Amino acid sequence: MLIVRLLLVSDIHANLAAFEAVLADADRRGFDAVYCLGDALGYGPRPREVMRLLQTREASCVLGNHDAWALEFLRGEAPVRRDGVVGQALNWQLSCLTPNELEFLAQWPDGRDERVDGTDVRFRHGSPMSYLEYVDSLASAREAFGRWEGRVCCVGHTHVPGVYTTLQGPPGDWLRYQSLTAGGRFSVPPNARVILNPGSVGQPRDGDARASYGLLDVTRGIFEVVRVSYDIARTQVEVRAARLPDVLAARLEVGR
Repeated sequence: MLIVRLLLVSDIHANLAAFEAVLADADRRGFDAVYCLGDALGYGPRPREVMRLLQTREASCVLGNHDAWALEFLRGEAPVRRDGVVGQALNWQLSCLTPNELEFLAQWPDGRDERVDGTDVRFRHGSPMSYLEYVDSLASAREAFGRWEGRVCCVGHTHVPGVYTTLQGPPGDWLRYQSLTAGGRFSVPPNARVILNPGSVGQPRDGDARASYGLLDVTRGIFEVVRVSYDIARTQVEVRAARLPDVLAARLEVGR
């Protein structure tokens, strides 16, 4: 099967209700392959079910910072405070995951470079060069374009959907940002280089509580961000039932 239309999901953060809503909506629209841009774990109440869905959908996954921190905790390291919000959630999630799911997680690389219908595409969580870095401003995008020579990179990490674009040549000559917080399509200009962010499935931070995901048609050069409503109250109940910090439930309804 020729793979040309990619479903891009990022920052699911163990929010099963949001992920199920995204998959149902994307199934109706159609796609050829699933790429998870990291942070399947962290914050949320349903880590096992999210990991199982990624396996069932044969998703190509890369590590996010929360996923990497979970693996570090398993090795006895302390990347973040265990009594902080992040550490509490990750330690609880690790107690839920089976050996099979942990083995699946351990296989994720920190980035992927793949050729999709004649186009080289990089998949990474944070920036083209690191899963920890943010591309969240024109200055950070200029730095990223300067350190990376590729044409198309798909990232997450900011929890905000949008596109940074630069023409070939010195990146300072022409650099633009297009917000896609309300959803919408972006046509990749000929000879341009782009960093595409589909936003967050499970914990949006752009003031819109709806789940966010992306569809990338590599052949046509079209990137689309889609916003999907989901049962936020269900996830809030699950967060509180797991006795995770209440802030992780409260923030979902305000998209922050």
